[in-house]
Amino acid sequence: MADDNIVLEAKNITKQFPGVLANDHVNFDLRKGEIHALLGENGAGKTTLMNILYGLHKPDSGEVFVNGKSIVIHSPKDSIQAGIGMVHQHFMLIPVFSVAENVMLGDETTHLGMLDIRAVSQRLQELSKQYGLEVDPSAVVGQLSVGAQQRVEIVKTLYRNASILILDEPTAVLTPQETDDLFRIMRQLTGRGVSIIFITHKLKEVLAVADRITTMRAGKVVGTVQPKETNEAKLASMMVGREVILTVQKEAAHPKEEVLRVEDLHVLDDRDLEVVNGVSFEVHAGEILGIAGVQGNGQTQLAEALTGLRPTKKGKVIIAGKDLSGKPPRPIIETGLAHIPEDRQRHGLVLSYTVADNMVLCNYYLPPFARWGVIQQEKVDENARKLIKDYDVRTPSPYVPTSKLSGGNQQKVIVARELSRDVKLVIASQPTRGLDVGSIEYIHKEIVIMRDRGVGVLLISAELDEIMSLSDRIAVMYRGQIVVVVDARQADREQLGLWMAGAHVEAV
Repeated sequence: MADDNIVLEAKNITKQFPGVLANDHVNFDLRKGEIHALLGENGAGKTTLMNILYGLHKPDSGEVFVNGKSIVIHSPKDSIQAGIGMVHQHFMLIPVFSVAENVMLGDETTHLGMLDIRAVSQRLQELSKQYGLEVDPSAVVGQLSVGAQQRVEIVKTLYRNASILILDEPTAVLTPQETDDLFRIMRQLTGRGVSIIFITHKLKEVLAVADRITTMRAGKVVGTVQPKETNEAKLASMMVGREVILTVQKEAAHPKEEVLRVEDLHVLDDRDLEVVNGVSFEVHAGEILGIAGVQGNGQTQLAEALTGLRPTKKGKVIIAGKDLSGKPPRPIIETGLAHIPEDRQRHGLVLSYTVADNMVLCNYYLPPFARWGVIQQEKVDENARKLIKDYDVRTPSPYVPTSKLSGGNQQKVIVARELSRDVKLVIASQPTRGLDVGSIEYIHKEIVIMRDRGVGVLLISAELDEIMSLSDRIAVMYRGQIVVVVDARQADREQLGLWMAGAHVEAV
């Protein structure tokens, strides 16, 4: 190979799935000790390429070289042996196992026929010290924060002697502080000769941490640039193929009557610990109230309690003048609630159902979709065709299982279903998590349109930029309590960050 510094090279990789050319003669290389970012919309072919490099898919044509040597990858075992490790967006960890047990799974160390946890723990402590990764080998994984679990995944690859690390959407579920910590770890890894492929949608992160940036669109590589040669707008244009408006365009709000009142709400989590502790606030028609906070401060349980997915211990939830405290989802929905849930696959969709069926999950039993208790399929299909067009859902047909769609298009199915109904209140929880810039732009625009129609919007997001750009008022949540509510026009990013971290200062 011409460049001895190249540790991994993919040449002319092509992969076709039924009806989709996922990778079209893709060329990509990675140098020793660099962070090479891979950008692209949902469905651009990034994950397919990485799955080929990690042995989860086999290419139809093309070659992979590691350290100048052509290798054939049949399975992840071949990739691991070649020094390639991958940290998936959804962690591959067993919650009830300890860190040491998770790390050694599939590569068990034994002594006298018994698992040698002590030897594994000692090796983990050495790796932790070497790479600045704080992990407790004896900790139970299910009790760790998301950021700590990600560190376990990284240590797991290093334990298997990976010198090439693929990070797939590593910051999608991290707090800003955990993201900064991850970037520090990435730099320490590359400083010790590890090479990293960094897959993300977040343009600011790419510009902050990458040495090179390659963009894919529709299965092809569009180009490779260095951060100093580009900016967010240029990268977004490369990804989407058109100019993307990165700032939210909206006029001043004109709040009207109250559509949501929450009084002294107390909610328990799955461990029966109180994680929402006496929360009170209100949302008016025609405004967006954003709830800012580091993930894990009770926002998830608050949204679940407001939408009927979790029982409340104490307090009142009043929507459109009706006391719906402790009611199940259906009467809450019928009062005029639209819900974009945090976990789209768990709470937003039935993945095995078609796009058409998912688009009527809230009102399939009502006219015109049902008559005398019988589903009117032609009306369901007609509704789906209209919403697919209106909300730009990229799907081959309304009859495709929703599981076959990209994450961005799955989110659009939910947005189309929820926002096309006659609603008074929208609860949008992490509405753009894991989405590309084109989808984010689209969903932000739809949320503002709902506000301007006189709908009240409660926005819950761990993305401070999203909260600041969309909200009319901002409430900061810390350890299960609303610590401050401020007008978004007077909001200061640093001050919000301090409140999110627990520095309680009264708002003026």
